Amino acid sequence: MPARLAEDPGYVFDNDSLHSSEQHRCLSAAYDEATCARLAETGVTRGWRCLEIGSGGGSVAAWLADRVAPGGEVIATDVKPHHIPERPGLTALRHDIAQDPLPEAEFDLITARLVLQHIPERRTVLDKLVRALKPGGRLQIEEFDTSYEPPLLTPDEESAELYRTFLAAKCAVLRDGGGDPEWGRKVPAAMRAAGLVDIDPRPRIELRTAGSPGLRLQLHHTRHLHRRLLDAGMTEAQLRCVQGLMADPSFLAASSVMYSVHGTRPPTEETSR
Repeated sequence: MPARLAEDPGYVFDNDSLHSSEQHRCLSAAYDEATCARLAETGVTRGWRCLEIGSGGGSVAAWLADRVAPGGEVIATDVKPHHIPERPGLTALRHDIAQDPLPEAEFDLITARLVLQHIPERRTVLDKLVRALKPGGRLQIEEFDTSYEPPLLTPDEESAELYRTFLAAKCAVLRDGGGDPEWGRKVPAAMRAAGLVDIDPRPRIELRTAGSPGLRLQLHHTRHLHRRLLDAGMTEAQLRCVQGLMADPSFLAASSVMYSVHGTRPPTEETSR
């Protein structure tokens, strides 16, 4: 079992570290296509006012800005927003969703990908996002459930166990930072409890292969979380071995489950007429 980490290690994936640009590239390559296709299902179009929480590199916010132009606006927030690109209709805003207020009944669409699972106050934040929606506005949340992401083909059982050790250590790191790496499957019920209707969860599983975006992200995490993984009980030798394993062309694993969940703020009686 991974060792207990030091208390209060801070946000696990620092958005302004040596590794943040590669983190953004891996996330974009692995998930932007599916995220944007799902956003398109909301009907987002010109003139909409949108909010993205935890924009990171800003690729999703940029896609939204193109979609709502002309006449629309996208507010892209992050605690360190300087990676967000400049373009017409896109405003980058430094904002801590756990601490800072949001305007109420302001947005047609709000989206957050792989953000709330890292925030201990995720239920309070969800309530804040719901209040920020206009009546009839849509919320899209995408989160992992890492309880299922098994190795499928490895050179031997020792390698499979090493990969499972790495995954367990990473989950320990996330939990010690106040995160819930299994929160993806809990999002639909949380949305309903927050008052949203028309809840529409879509789970997605992919194959992790050497060089695939999803496995490149895992490999990146061995570097991005290097010190934290050591604190969680892994050794330098184990990290080198698991890096070699994930670069092996014969390696296959199932991804964790990504839940993309839509919910709608109920329209008021007046707006439904």
